[in-house]
Amino acid sequence: ERIGTHTATEYLDDGTPIRVRLRVEGNRMTIDLTGSGGVHPGNLNAPFAVVRAAVLYVLRVVAGEAIPLNEGALEHVDLIAEPGLLSPPFTGDPDVDPAVAIGNTETSQRVVDALLRAFDACACSQGTMNNLLLGDGDFGYYETICGGSGAGDGFHGCDAVHTHMTNTRITDPEILEARYPMRLRRFERRGGSGGTGRWTGGMGVIREIVATRPLKGSILGQHRAEGPYGASGGSPGEVGRASIIRADGTCEPLPGIAAFDLDRDDTLRIETPGGGGWGALGSEEPDPVNPPGDTGTK
Repeated sequence: ERIGTHTATEYLDDGTPIRVRLRVEGNRMTIDLTGSGGVHPGNLNAPFAVVRAAVLYVLRVVAGEAIPLNEGALEHVDLIAEPGLLSPPFTGDPDVDPAVAIGNTETSQRVVDALLRAFDACACSQGTMNNLLLGDGDFGYYETICGGSGAGDGFHGCDAVHTHMTNTRITDPEILEARYPMRLRRFERRGGSGGTGRWTGGMGVIREIVATRPLKGSILGQHRAEGPYGASGGSPGEVGRASIIRADGTCEPLPGIAAFDLDRDDTLRIETPGGGGWGALGSEEPDPVNPPGDTGTK
């Protein structure tokens, strides 16, 4: 039971802050997000309902017992968010209202990052969904891509998994290649991307998709500027990266949020973040089953 006040601040890759002030008194908890960023000029705004869902998720994770999902789960929680990134004001006019497209997927993940840090519950997981959209005038294809989960006191992070606010499964390679003009060249664990520590963060993945005809695309991700944090002396996981390898071998790096064009035989390469490590490396004998620095692929 964590009585008292606990604070944490996380930042979107563009520097926009997400601030959490957690106060526990008696049988009430106050989660105050005051000081988080104002209305975002892009599409990273998260409606208050999304923030509330992220809070409910984290509280169920840290509760230590099974709590059924129900309306009364937040009865003893006061959740405060001023108008801005985490409670954007809406007028009903789409020409002036804030955009929220990836606030639902990316900002919600970073709210979870900040809350878990305030609770000191575990190291940070990949903190992003690595949203990928590919298509042309005839079709559109969307996927989210897994990464590493954060380690905790007594357990290593998991490799190549979806974490926290993600709720999708990736398309089977056979279906992808049979139905869409693309070929999956590579999909494997990203060796060494998990943060080191007494308990090692999970590894992200490397995913390479080859276009078999010209395509347009976009990538929307976070933890490209700063790696997912480690905890209790553990190191952070590796940041995510993306690039286009052109048919002639030229490599063009992409920012975390980008639109791009692929020509036939161009390869889109996405490397997702690893999870943070937990505990100072060498504080105890490492677990021989999954030692720090494991770089195996499967």
